[in-house]
Amino acid sequence: MEIITEPWFPEVIQHLRQTFFADEPLNKAVSLCRPGDGHTLLEKHSLSSLRDGISVMAITNSGEIAGVVVNGILHGNEDTGRALDRLAEMDDEKFRKIFTLLYEENLKIDLFEQFSVDSIFEIRILSVDSKFRGQGLAKELMRKSEEVARTNGFRVMKTDATGMFSQRVATSLGFLTRHEIMYDDYLDQDGSPVFHVGAPHDRLKIMYKTLC
Repeated sequence: MEIITEPWFPEVIQHLRQTFFADEPLNKAVSLCRPGDGHTLLEKHSLSSLRDGISVMAITNSGEIAGVVVNGILHGNEDTGRALDRLAEMDDEKFRKIFTLLYEENLKIDLFEQFSVDSIFEIRILSVDSKFRGQGLAKELMRKSEEVARTNGFRVMKTDATGMFSQRVATSLGFLTRHEIMYDDYLDQDGSPVFHVGAPHDRLKIMYKTLC
């Protein structure tokens, strides 16, 4: 396990194209992209987070990326509000749907006020290559992320866990659910569900862990 440095960014993005971009439950629900395809907005979002210098990867002895966890720093709910405003200017309707859900639900809570902190360590993307799944790697990546958070003086971690597997891993590491919404209850203007997410993923959970 090691911190992802800038020379690794291209390979990390390539890894995400093969795994997370197509496999993540909400991405999959809207057919955001196919395995191997790039996605400009997701890659911009990922690179912005990687530049915070707190993301972690697992690499094999041969130098292959087995899994990554892309982490970023949140500086108050104002960050989320501004990000939600910027979505209105984006043409990609599928991307806009996903991040509107995430930002709107996050604005219903305020972990900054709850814990009297100015910044929060956010786990944004957890991705393991299919060849290495089932070996506990996701849990180890999140555990290493917690070490990084503690080393950097963060008092609170959070994650928007969109699928059952990431929710299970977070729970096993002591994360608590602060807010959740069933996907079937997130409706459009006509009263129909915005997302048809495949089983066993049925809800978004905003989860947190205190480090002090």
